[in-house]
Parts: sequence; C-alpha cells; structure tokens
Amino acid sequence: MEILSIKIMANLLITFSILIFVILFIAAITSLIEKEKPAAKKIFVFSLLLPLPYLLTGILNFTYQYETGLILLSLTLIMFIILILPLGRNRKYRQTIAIGRIDERDTMFSRNELKSGSDNFNEYYKRNPDKKVIDDAWRSKAGLLKPGSSQYNPFHFAAADASFETIEALKHEVNGQVNPEKIEVQQDEITGFIKEWAKKLGALNVGITKLQDYHIYSTGGRAERYGKDYNKQHEFAIVFTVEMDKGMIASAPSGSIVMESGQQYLESGKIAIQLAKFIRNIGYEARAHIDGNYEVVCPLVARDAGLGEIGRMGLLMTPKLGPRVRIAVVTTNLPLNIDQPLHNYSMIDFCIKCKKCADSCPSQAISFDDMKEINGVKRWQINQEACFSLWCSLGTDCGRCISVCPFSHPDNLMHNVVRAGIKNSSLFRSLALKLDNTIYGRKPPSVDLPNYLNIKA
Repeated sequence: MEILSIKIMANLLITFSILIFVILFIAAITSLIEKEKPAAKKIFVFSLLLPLPYLLTGILNFTYQYETGLILLSLTLIMFIILILPLGRNRKYRQTIAIGRIDERDTMFSRNELKSGSDNFNEYYKRNPDKKVIDDAWRSKAGLLKPGSSQYNPFHFAAADASFETIEALKHEVNGQVNPEKIEVQQDEITGFIKEWAKKLGALNVGITKLQDYHIYSTGGRAERYGKDYNKQHEFAIVFTVEMDKGMIASAPSGSIVMESGQQYLESGKIAIQLAKFIRNIGYEARAHIDGNYEVVCPLVARDAGLGEIGRMGLLMTPKLGPRVRIAVVTTNLPLNIDQPLHNYSMIDFCIKCKKCADSCPSQAISFDDMKEINGVKRWQINQEACFSLWCSLGTDCGRCISVCPFSHPDNLMHNVVRAGIKNSSLFRSLALKLDNTIYGRKPPSVDLPNYLNIKA
C-alpha cells in the first residue's frame, strides 16, 4: 500500500512538472512571436528550472519521498489559492468626478500654435506670465517633426506629417447639414447598430455616455476655434478606441511612435466622421471630435463611457491594451443607451504599485507620488511642460510611458490570464509586477525599428 502511494505521488509530481514546462514553453514561444527575445529566453530558463523540484522529487527514490512530494504539492496549492482569492478588489471604489472645466488654451498643443507677436500670443502670456519663460525654453528647441531633433528621419517624419495633413484636410467634415427628414429610431436597435458598425469600421471598443459639462472644453484653443466659448450642445457622446501597433510603439521614442500616433489619429478620425455623417443623414445632430479639432476632453468621455480608467501617466488605461490606444468621440442628440463607468479599482491599484512609466519617462514628467487633490479632484497630473519640452528635443511624441506599461502587452491568452489575475487580487497585482520587471525589465529598452523603417536619406 505504501509503495502504491509513493508511485501515485511520483506520477503526480512528474505530470505536474511536465505541465509547468509545457505552459512556460508555450509562454516562451508566445514571447518569441511577440518579438520579445530577451523575455522569451528568461521564460525558457524558467520552464527548465521551475519544474525541477517536482520532477526530481518524483523520479528519485529517497526516504520521505512521499512526504516531501505531499508538502511540495500542498504548498503549491496553498500559494495558488492565495493568489486567486479575490483580495483588495475594493468594490466601493468610484471614479472622482471633475468639478471644473479645462481651458484648451492651456494645453501644450494650443500654446505651441501661438505665434510670437500675435494678439493671441500677447494676450495669453499677459494672463499667464509664469508660463512665458517655460514656453520660451521649448520653443528654442528643434520642435516636433522638425529637422535637427534627435530622432529626425526625413522619411519617418514625412510619413507622420502625411497622416496629420490628411487629418487637417478632414477638419471641415466634422460637422455638417442635418437631414430635415428625421427617421424615427428604436433606442436599443440604433445603439447596437452604431456600436457594431463602428467596430466593423475599425474601432476596438465603443462606449456611450451622457455628455457632461466637464467633458467639454470651456474655451477653444486651436486654429479658428481659439477663444471660442463652448457650452453643451448635445446630450450623448459616442466614444471609441483604435489600437496602436505594439511593434511601432516598442521602438519609442524613435520616429515609429509618431508615425503610429498620426496613423491611428487618422483612423479614429475617419471612423468618427463617418459615424457623424450617418447620424446627420438620418436626421439628428452629430459632430465628430478628432485630432486637432476637439471640443471635448476625450479621455474623460471614454472613462465615463466605461472604456477604462485614467492612469498615472494621465492617459486612458483600457483593460486589454492599457494606454496603447487612440480615442475619438462623436457627440449627438440621437437617443442612445448609455454605458456605465468601469469603476475598476484594480487598474488604479496597479498604477499605484507599478510606477514603471514614471521610472522610464526621460523627462521625469510623470509623478511617483500617490494621487493628490487638484482643483477639487483626486488624481495624478503629469508635468505637461516637461513632457512637451522633451518632444521638441526628440521631434517625436516619445511614447516611452505607453511602451513600458505592463497593460500594453498584446491582447492574447498569455497576457489576458495575467490581466484576469490583476483584476481579481491585490496579491496577484504585486506578483504580476515583479514578474513583469523580471521578464521584461524595470526599464524595458527600446526595440529595433521594424525592418522597413530602416531607411535613410
């Protein structure tokens, strides 16, 4: 009987060791497919080392073999149970609601468009003399997408410019005439139609929320909208994300990041314009909000529509791709069903623990501190001047924070298992962060550019 028990235990240990090896070997192959060679090597080493205690205990005959195997399996089971227990979920967590409204003139893109000596330039710095010295410093640098910047490549920058120029050519399409012959709609049906059609057009995730005052810029800050006061014109906001390519982001801060930013701003803009035109065609007001032509603060709209949370880096953090997305919005009076905010504490808690974006930020623009109350709202706030100043040196929009974020890993089975654990348990979040640091590095290096981008003048 004792011999049979030992044999059963040995088979269990050997089987378990093989299972560990297979799972980790598949994870290593997955990393190779993701072009994460250093990570794949580390995972492969783990696939050889971690099964060893179980395998050796199973195949070697020694005194107390059964007891050792029982202890080993019991400890493994206990650790597994502890990690999957739903600890630290904080179901009472609710997102903080903004109190005031944002003046678009204070954003870096608006300040970048100010022309020295113009009325807008003089008026802005008369109201904000403290920003003049800061802005003069980054204006003295090469500039975004300009020759002389550290990441300058004429082909990369010309490709990015082509995207932004195409977006500019579409700016007059964001609004238009509404068909006077309104078609009556069923709210449930039209909501479902818009969501599914948007995904067919290329959207990744789609949400709908009631438009709030704090979603809307108080005053416009770009081009012909400069100084224009805004008030709520529509009742609903349709908001969606598009995915940014992981390979292009992983090479940040090289020219690939600004190429991908421009491309996905363009893709999201095209979808938004098409949705808005459709809604106007059936007799309802609709305006698309696209890059360079926003009247709304897209991350706040997306958060309230259930697409994610606002993370440490100040960007929308989505559950499946983290900040590796771009956003566009359509505001409308078409009656729609609204989605609820995620109120996902696990993502906020992970951001509290992680800080990889802050560690990797070349400009040190991302805070290591916990959330602070700013203008009546508890949140993180980046140093936008330091961030934009770096952009003007690089010539690109950097993107290192997006690249290193553990949530930015591809949307596949391996990473989704980790994401599920992060959502479920605070202990798992801590373990996941340690593993991410071990496998990918605390400050993951930029990877080589995709081959076709190795083009020089």
